[in-house]
Amino acid sequence: MSDKLIKRTPCIGVCSTTYGDDICRGCKRFRHEVTGWINYSDNEKDIVNRRLEKFKILVLKDKFKVTDQKLLLSKLLEARISFNQDLDPLCWVFDLLRSTSLDGLNIKELGLAVMPDFDQVSLSDLRDEINKEFFELSEAHYTRYIQPKSFN
Repeated sequence: MSDKLIKRTPCIGVCSTTYGDDICRGCKRFRHEVTGWINYSDNEKDIVNRRLEKFKILVLKDKFKVTDQKLLLSKLLEARISFNQDLDPLCWVFDLLRSTSLDGLNIKELGLAVMPDFDQVSLSDLRDEINKEFFELSEAHYTRYIQPKSFN
C-alpha cells in the first residue's frame, strides 16, 4: 500500500443499495457511502477505499499470490479490465475474477498462482467464495460499527 490518497470510486456498476440494501453487493460500500460519495473529502474517500482494500487482501491472501506484478498489470490493461492501480496488486485479482470469463483462464499466464489449499477449486467457485467472504466482512463491520442501534 502506498501513502497516496485513493480517491477513485470503488463502484463496479452493480449497486444494490438502490434496491434497499444497506451494503452494496457490488463494491461492498455502505449505503450512506454510496449516496454521499460525491460530497466526501479526498481523505474520507481514502478511508473507505483503504477499508475495502484491507478486506480484499484479507480474503484473497490465502487464495492467490501475485507472482509477476508487471505481467499482471500489462495483462489487465491489455484486456481493458477496470481496476484501481493504486490498490495493492492482490486486489486486482478481485477485479479480474469479476470482469472476465473464467472458462479456460490460465492465471499462471497472468502472473498469478492459486495457493495450494485452493488449487483444486474452480476459479468460478473461488470467485463466488471471495465475493461471499468480502460481503461478510463488510456486513460484520457495518453491524459492529455503523448500523443504528435501537434503544428499547
